[in-house]
Amino acid sequence: MDLVILAAGMGSRFGGLKQIEPIDEDANFILDYSAFDAVRAGFDRVVLIIRKEHQEIFEESVGKRLKSKIPVEYIFQDMSDIPLASIPEGRSKPWGTAHALYCCRNKIADRFAVINADDFYGSEPFEIVADFLSKSDNKKDFISAGFMAFNTLTENGTVKRGLFSMDGDYATSVVESEVANVDGKIYATDLGKNSWREISPDTMTSMTMFGFTKSFLDQIEKDINKFFAQNIDHSKSEFLLVDVLNDMIKNGEATLKIQKTSSKWLGVTYKEDLAKVKNGIQNLKDRGVYPKNLYAKNGNESTCEVSCEDENH
Repeated sequence: MDLVILAAGMGSRFGGLKQIEPIDEDANFILDYSAFDAVRAGFDRVVLIIRKEHQEIFEESVGKRLKSKIPVEYIFQDMSDIPLASIPEGRSKPWGTAHALYCCRNKIADRFAVINADDFYGSEPFEIVADFLSKSDNKKDFISAGFMAFNTLTENGTVKRGLFSMDGDYATSVVESEVANVDGKIYATDLGKNSWREISPDTMTSMTMFGFTKSFLDQIEKDINKFFAQNIDHSKSEFLLVDVLNDMIKNGEATLKIQKTSSKWLGVTYKEDLAKVKNGIQNLKDRGVYPKNLYAKNGNESTCEVSCEDENH
């Protein structure tokens, strides 16, 4: 199984390349912790989707560290890797999360997980996804670790989240949304709609922690032509993973099981989030959830002495 890490974004709200922002005393990044948890959960390889101009930065930092624990592959999200003869005028950045996966369509394992580079998930979500992928034999069955909405927020502004509608343990839809905590209540709006509504704190929420098979990549290849046909004149449009997934669910072309995790998100959407992330990581290390040095000789062994369901609290 591959762990595919989306690391080609620019972090406009953060103000820099937040994927490689140090968050502990050893200058490790959030994705170092994700890779550590992936190794413990049984993943075989890390695939980093990056921009070509950032290759040296990644290779000389996290790449050097990771290769002692797990094989690492680099794939470039090339904005010209599209089914068009030329890039539409006015476009200056890649085309979104589904385009990132399109760029690695022929280079990853038949079963793989997808995560964001700048989100800290905790170990339980990796175990959920790895266990499902290792046992499922249906190529149209997918999995997501479902985070409760109140565990995914920052006090520093709105965040983008996929909100699930549910039927039992399965999603009937997933809609890319903006979510915010306002005076102790949680509000959401479909992305770009400005139609805010209050939602339940335990609403199942996507943190882009999915387990897929190659059939999802096949669907992306089919849908990318439709995306460009509809958006050729819109230079800021994005081809999003959740939109492809939502259509597959609604058309009966895939099932998406949501397995709830009590893990609490840590991430750097805004510069002001960084201190909280550093403190949260240090707290986990102090409690033995992670070793003091991730890359020590025994760094791939669990030192967890607390319930993994409680590891982020």
